[in-house]
Amino acid sequence: MAACHPFIATTEESWLNRPAHRRWLIDQGESLIAFGKASRRPEGGFATLDEWGHPIPAQRPQTLIAARMTHTFALAALQGIPGAGALVDHGISALTSLFHDDRHGGWFAEMPDDEDASGIDTTKQAYLHAFVALAAASATAAGRPGARVLLDRAVEVIERHFWSDEEGRMRESFSRDWQQGEAYRGANSNMHSVEAFLALADVLEAPVWRQRALSIAGYLIHEHAVQAGYLVVEHFDEQWQEWRDYNRDQPGDQFRPYGLTPGHALEWSRLLVNLEAGLLRHGEQAPDWLLHDAIGLFDAAVTTGWAADGAPGFVYTVDWQQQPVVRARMHWVIGEGVAAAAALLARTGQVRFEHCYRQWWDYIDLYLIDRERGSWHHELDEHNQPSASVWSGKPDIYHAYQATLFPRLPLAPTAATLLAERPELAG
Repeated sequence: MAACHPFIATTEESWLNRPAHRRWLIDQGESLIAFGKASRRPEGGFATLDEWGHPIPAQRPQTLIAARMTHTFALAALQGIPGAGALVDHGISALTSLFHDDRHGGWFAEMPDDEDASGIDTTKQAYLHAFVALAAASATAAGRPGARVLLDRAVEVIERHFWSDEEGRMRESFSRDWQQGEAYRGANSNMHSVEAFLALADVLEAPVWRQRALSIAGYLIHEHAVQAGYLVVEHFDEQWQEWRDYNRDQPGDQFRPYGLTPGHALEWSRLLVNLEAGLLRHGEQAPDWLLHDAIGLFDAAVTTGWAADGAPGFVYTVDWQQQPVVRARMHWVIGEGVAAAAALLARTGQVRFEHCYRQWWDYIDLYLIDRERGSWHHELDEHNQPSASVWSGKPDIYHAYQATLFPRLPLAPTAATLLAERPELAG
């Protein structure tokens, strides 16, 4: 493994235990919330923001942005940040009405102009429904009005259409009327379903959701990723056969890029640690492979993705020979990296995860935090200069905010439930 640079005194106290570092994380999180407040649309939902934090008028409101911002503001509200609760309510209202398909059920990817949803893609996507469920779960934990109704509706749609007991995983997408399913299965939508399912298990006090998360992780990680050297196989056909050439002609796709995505290995690594902690907290069996595979994923991501082209930062994708394909650096990747490093440090006490944690926050501080315009640059090029080859503007604060919050929290329960039970832990 290409190790993170060690610091000199390996016996000194972790950054995570230092009051100054925790204050710095809190300050960064609060600045992100302040930036994100500008996304509120008076008409409903949240706007996509540009580099300066201004709403992009030409961008149709997105369900993904609405759900992520609602979830993020719910976490902020649970910490007592003024104004966040009202923004959660604003998001719940939009997800309940403006983005919802009242005719066939489920949620559109974009806000339609009329009941016929003319002019937009009307497919129903597992990826988006997972985020709606996550937003509703976090808002329910925060005690916001209407949140539980939205949560029950999201759970009903997931169980009726997306979750497959036969497959033990989530189906990918359907036509608007649910009559036609996509001949594709994706690891990305299933990964974020694991994230949502862990929150559902805690908020609903329903262990079945943790078991479903374990089923997904067992197949995608303990079977396929392990076989691929702990790199996450992203694409499958509807029979769950690996589809290694998928999107070869669109290597920089925002959600389904060709090849292997080191950032997803980091994200999965943290989720496996959280899943293990959740299972153990409730006296449920936690397989030994959860921790073993979490470490394997972390190490593979560092080996294949960090400085893969000679410059600092994680490349977005590599091919099956582990050579960089899209060399842009996405902010979400290193945000997930610091969260994974913190989780593995807390779980194992191994100082090498402290090394990565420190090095990656130094990188974020040097390259990603935009001190002139606010928030983080969402994408850098191979020279670590702001770019927009895959992502433009600063659409949301979800990944960055969680990077400032998760290292300050225990591994279980999930963040919203934990903050509802013990808000002092975020300080």
